[in-house]
Amino acid sequence: GTVVAIDGDFSPVSIALLLALIDNKCIIVPLTNSANKNESNLFNIAQVEFVFRVSDDDVITTETVSKKTDNDYYKVIRERKHPGLVLFTSGTSGEPKATVHDFLALLEKFKVRRNSLRTLNFLLFDHWGGLNTMFHIISNGGTVITTKDRNPENVCKLIELHQIELLPASPTFLNLLLLSGAYKNYDLCSLKIISYGTEPMPESTLKSLKMIFPEVKLLQTYGLIELGVLQSKSEKDDSLWVKVGGEGYKTRVVDGILEIKAKSAMLGYLNAPSPFTEDGYFVTGDKVLQKNEYIKILGRESEIINVGGEKVYPQDVENIILKLLQAADYNVD
Repeated sequence: GTVVAIDGDFSPVSIALLLALIDNKCIIVPLTNSANKNESNLFNIAQVEFVFRVSDDDVITTETVSKKTDNDYYKVIRERKHPGLVLFTSGTSGEPKATVHDFLALLEKFKVRRNSLRTLNFLLFDHWGGLNTMFHIISNGGTVITTKDRNPENVCKLIELHQIELLPASPTFLNLLLLSGAYKNYDLCSLKIISYGTEPMPESTLKSLKMIFPEVKLLQTYGLIELGVLQSKSEKDDSLWVKVGGEGYKTRVVDGILEIKAKSAMLGYLNAPSPFTEDGYFVTGDKVLQKNEYIKILGRESEIINVGGEKVYPQDVENIILKLLQAADYNVD
């Protein structure tokens, strides 16, 4: 029941520590470089009582912080005698929101056995995307490769060195990978899947990836810090149309906005009103198009730009810029 922060990155020690805290039914607050993210504010919001800090060389130090842990969501978790999880949103539009989960609800899906792959844990320790990857791989007997250096050159080096099969990454990183040309310097033939999510994928980047890695499956993923990661299936490797959902999830589109109902949904925010509809759906804020069972994510409704009466998504502008770069054969300073 203690609220415990882990400040670190993926490593043998941090992963083992996380599993031990789950087993001990703690309420866990994973953080990465918290000192650079107004640590004291995050601690206050999450009511952190105790901190484990895992250094770059896997040395653990500890610190007692406070004793104030009296909110209703924590009471629910403790009454259930379950572990809890607190994750922060990015805070790009204001103060980060603290999502509170019953950890067991998020872990339930990992009871289903799936493929085991040698995987680079590219996404970060304080986001469900990174944690979801780690739990998926270890629950299926795969191998997790960790790194603190996520630049394209080092990632390609690790893929060759460890014969990595799955690279989960952000579209931003994959675009940097293409622009850097680092993939030309290493043998990446072990790669079987490149999965991407966390932000919209530029169509030009996706088509370039397919051209450069024709034998690699490209998989769009979709998840939210409030709900977890949904099962997904891309229409085609070079298509942005994707089917999302799976067991434990229901989806619908209302006025062009994707809404999702999930068994693994958070209990609520510690520092913001409930975002759920009366019938339990989470309003994602993602504007989508529909084609039978598939959707295409256009972008956040809140990010639409009005230009002379026309509605434009930042992704549309980025696509044009990337096409110009590719036309120049990536010859940029």
